Amino acid sequence: VQLQASGGGLVQPGGSLRLSCVASGSISSISAFAWYRQAPGSQRELVAGINVAGSTNYADSVKGRFTISRDNAKNTVYLQMNSLRPEDTASYYCTALHRSGIKWGQGTLVTVSS
Repeated sequence: VQLQASGGGLVQPGGSLRLSCVASGSISSISAFAWYRQAPGSQRELVAGINVAGSTNYADSVKGRFTISRDNAKNTVYLQMNSLRPEDTASYYCTALHRSGIKWGQGTLVTVSS
């Protein structure tokens, strides 16, 4: 399984971004997707997850602001991020829970700054 993330960039506080993650390979064996983030000097943390049934979960810090979704026809998972704050600045990573283990994509950098 390969994961290609995109959509990061520089945005002002209060702004929005949408991250995308395109999965390829043996995607039929994926049971869930998730987005993680890691800020400089901090540990990597779970931001949001979605399983094959469409159930979602979020970190408390992003509830009500971020939305994870998936488009099965496009093999793509999205992270819509609204009301962004400077503390959301981090590299964001797409992951997939595959039967062979957790797969990681490359990070996409999100910078929230005025």
